[in-house]
Amino acid sequence: MLVHFPLIFLSFVALSLASPLRTDRHINHFNHRFSRNSAVQPVLLLNSSAGPSSSVTPASSSSFPATMTTTSQASTGTSSPSVSSKYVIAHFMVGNSYPYTVDNWLADIFLAHSSGIDGFALNVGVDSWQPSQVANAYQAALQSGTGFKLFMSFDMSSLPCTTASDAANLRTYITTYATHPNQLLYNGRVMASTFSGETCTFGQGSVASGWSTQFVQQLTGSSAVHFVPSFFVDPSQFNTYSGVIDGMFNWNSGWPIQVTTSYVSSIPGLLGDIASGLSSTVSSALSNVIGSTTPDDTYISSLSAMGGGKTYMAAVSPWFFTHYGPSTYNKNWIYLSDDHLYATRWESLIAIRDQVDFAQIISWNDFGESHYIGPIEGAQPMSQAWVDGNDHTGWLNLTSYYASAFKTGSYPTPAKDQLIMWSRPHAASASASNDPVGKPTNYQITSDNVWAVVLATSPATVVLSTSSSHSQTFNVPAGVSKLAVPIQPGGTMSGTLTRGGQTVIDLQATDFTFEANPTTYNFNALVVASP
Repeated sequence: MLVHFPLIFLSFVALSLASPLRTDRHINHFNHRFSRNSAVQPVLLLNSSAGPSSSVTPASSSSFPATMTTTSQASTGTSSPSVSSKYVIAHFMVGNSYPYTVDNWLADIFLAHSSGIDGFALNVGVDSWQPSQVANAYQAALQSGTGFKLFMSFDMSSLPCTTASDAANLRTYITTYATHPNQLLYNGRVMASTFSGETCTFGQGSVASGWSTQFVQQLTGSSAVHFVPSFFVDPSQFNTYSGVIDGMFNWNSGWPIQVTTSYVSSIPGLLGDIASGLSSTVSSALSNVIGSTTPDDTYISSLSAMGGGKTYMAAVSPWFFTHYGPSTYNKNWIYLSDDHLYATRWESLIAIRDQVDFAQIISWNDFGESHYIGPIEGAQPMSQAWVDGNDHTGWLNLTSYYASAFKTGSYPTPAKDQLIMWSRPHAASASASNDPVGKPTNYQITSDNVWAVVLATSPATVVLSTSSSHSQTFNVPAGVSKLAVPIQPGGTMSGTLTRGGQTVIDLQATDFTFEANPTTYNFNALVVASP
């Protein structure tokens, strides 16, 4: 049965990106005993591996106009490209792993490792069975022989934190695995993080005193921690935790969470009534907030002011949609995930990589919020209606590419041609015939598009098609190219890459049709990718 869900009220207002809003938490602790229309402009945003910025016009097989820009990605950051002690971590919901065996953990670890991920942040909650799954995870990491790392991410929206004994439970996780070969150590200490925890006192007079005296100070020697929590507080208050934290994880930096229908409606001169859909002008304006580093800059500045070389962990996420009604968990909204959010956010972090120590992917397997990049397996938190059939593992292809650039400071030359495409299953303005939960909040801010990213070994021709009469042809250079074409109800999703008259990739989304009026609302995405 479900044993936990925090009821957190999130006020959607037009705030700055730095605002310390928290999301309603995942439905993650699961005691599972069983197992827009044709008038929309096609868009090509191109980031090639070499060459100065330029603007050209793609070839076209339809009447759709398009634009293309190319940007050099030969190196990144402000220092010389080099391998560093930077980590790419994926957030793993242990609460969704109830039926896992060691073999399941092994499969996930091998897949994540092969995709450029260095480790899992193990989100643990209150369920009594979760410690045994954490043990399985560490055993599998060791068996894998990959050097894959793990560390605890205490979900303090689930775990109790009002007494000293509550802190003792957290310390047990740390001391149990402190010397394990696959425990992530940072600056010689046991890496530890949280989701939330900014109200925890552990029986002490203040939050800072609670975490300090009952957690950090009691972990010494080989169990001493490098503590980088995600506290949902204003960054200007970080100094309150001086002597407690070694850094901070900026959970909400993964999405432009300030973009809501109210925010869009308040943009002067751009939008009146959004009920008829986004105009191309507004879509362009919104694209400017995708991947913005404003929330990162605020955290980095506040951590720097604390002194001592504090650790900054940024979030990167591909998507967000959750659809629970009042009779269950009452969370039903989207965050803006258009304009190649995953790729664009990675590029933004890579550009400031000198100031970012960790990039944490949200998530590996949080199905309830639709931002999983791993396989659909384990125990879903009653999210099957919008998750089943919507594979996301194609985003792992992008993870490999961008993780390498983040860790080394140089974008790699694609070793093979790849095409990744994704789209929602129905129009944003659709009316579902049988969905008591209703349309998700902010449904109006998303566009009806097929999004695509191409990794090309050399210049090639890419054709994206949504029907026999709607296609767009792009001439792409070597490197990574971000493409988009509009999709209408009845549309499909397919793409080809050709070079020298030879078809290199022919990618089809089988059993996919963009619906006008579905039975239930689903703002998740289906991701397909070439091998």
